[in-house]
Amino acid sequence: MTGAQTTLFHYEEDLSALTPAERDAYEAVEIEDYGVREFARKTGRKPGTVGNLLSRARQKVGGEEHAGS
Repeated sequence: MTGAQTTLFHYEEDLSALTPAERDAYEAVEIEDYGVREFARKTGRKPGTVGNLLSRARQKVGGEEHAGS
């Protein structure tokens, strides 16, 4: 397995710990570059709810490295 494949494998493995809602929020904001409010409007959730989902996802995926984002 190459380095890129290994990294992708570990990334997918990390996301497997997320609930579907946490994963959706994390992927939208961290990967697809949506803003929290934009994603909230798109999904019909309140921005605070999306923020909470994102916070929990960041803790599960990367701990403190995403906390300031």
